[in-house]
Amino acid sequence: MKDTRRTRVVLGVLLVVALAMITIDYRGGADSPLRGLRDVGATVFGPVERASASVVRPVSNTFDAITDAPGERRRADKLERQNQKLREQLRSMRLDQDKSAQLQRLLGTAGMGGYEILAAQVISAGQGFEDTVTIDAGSRSGIKRDMTVMSADGLVGRVTRVGPATATVLLATDQTSSIGSRLESSKEIGIVQGHGRRGLGGHGATPLRFQLLDAAAPIQVGQRLVTLGSQGQRPYVPGVPIGVVERIDRSTGGLTRTAYVRPFVKFTSLDVVAVVVAPPKTDPRDAVLPPRPKPPPTPTPPSASPSASPSGSGRPDARPSGRETPSTNPSRGD
Repeated sequence: MKDTRRTRVVLGVLLVVALAMITIDYRGGADSPLRGLRDVGATVFGPVERASASVVRPVSNTFDAITDAPGERRRADKLERQNQKLREQLRSMRLDQDKSAQLQRLLGTAGMGGYEILAAQVISAGQGFEDTVTIDAGSRSGIKRDMTVMSADGLVGRVTRVGPATATVLLATDQTSSIGSRLESSKEIGIVQGHGRRGLGGHGATPLRFQLLDAAAPIQVGQRLVTLGSQGQRPYVPGVPIGVVERIDRSTGGLTRTAYVRPFVKFTSLDVVAVVVAPPKTDPRDAVLPPRPKPPPTPTPPSASPSASPSGSGRPDARPSGRETPSTNPSRGD
């Protein structure tokens, strides 16, 4: 069709008529005078529209899927990173809560003993012949050699090597470890020595040995030990709980006795510890020891109710009425 003045006029008239019909139909609503014409158009062009949509829709969906695939992948990756971050935050919160609880217990123990402490965390365990661990505090934090290391439960060991940011702790279980100790009740003193890693890992393990200075001094299973303290308060401050006597072995000659001690500290799961940077002003003695568990109540056997005694002459000790009991004492005339 040629683009002439006439065609332009016809096209303009058609557009004006279409706009007029749309306006009339829209304003008329359900009572529109063009309702019949609209129904005819829907009847004629509806099948054509549905057929064309069924052909075009799959192609359009495929095209949209291809074009949106990179964006969907990025959104999936973003959601995965967010989920991973949330999981890490949750795990960190649980760890922080556990460490907070350990620190609270540690501060309570140090407060009872009057120790000035610096908290640290165990970051590795020694791989050589020594029983050692490494903590994340060093000389920059004020750590020095031969400082006592403890946990909320009791004695861990002493500092042997110090770096700027880390320090090595020799555990009380090491075979070269010797600790001046004192029994809680008898006040008898002796030496606790490490038994090495052979004593670790089992239930009821006793990786510590205790020998009294006085071989004749009394010692019993169940007695607890605390540190005696060292000269100058190094390497051990006084009053730190060590463990409980589990069994006692007497030598063949009977001159010496060796007690095997179960430590309060579980050396296979050390986490938060404390380095005693200043000793207590006075010896805490047994104040830091945990309270003894209460013994279970002993069941009381039911008491037997007394049986009723028979009345009248049926009693064995009943005496016949009206008769005097003969006297067993001889009379003066006899």
